[in-house]
Amino acid sequence: MRTFLSVISTFVVIALGYWAYNENYRTQDEIDRVEALRREIADKREELSVLRAEWAYLNRPDRLRDLADLNYDRLGLVPLASRQFGRVDQIAYPPEESTVLFDDVISVSGETGGGEAHQ
Repeated sequence: MRTFLSVISTFVVIALGYWAYNENYRTQDEIDRVEALRREIADKREELSVLRAEWAYLNRPDRLRDLADLNYDRLGLVPLASRQFGRVDQIAYPPEESTVLFDDVISVSGETGGGEAHQ
C-alpha cells in the first residue's frame, strides 16, 4: 500500500510540475503579448499626434486663403454675400410627433374602457 501511495504521489508531483511549467510559459507569452500591444499603442498615439500636427499645419487660415486665391478661377469660387444666409424661421423642421408613454384606457378584445375586460 505504501508503494502505491508513493507512486501516486510521484505521479501527482510530476503532473503538477508539468502544469506549473506550462502555466509559466503561457504567462510569459501573455506578458510578451501585452508588452507588444503597449508598444503598438504608444506608436499609434505618436502617429496620431503627428497626423494632428500635420492637419493643423495644412488647415492654417493663411494657407487656405492663399490656396483659394490661387485656384479662384478654376474652382469657380464666389465671395460670400449676405443673401447667401437664411433666417431661422426659413428652416423647415419636421412636425413634432406626440409620444404617449402611458394611456389611461386599456383595450381588451377590441373594446375600450376602464382597464377591465367585458364579457
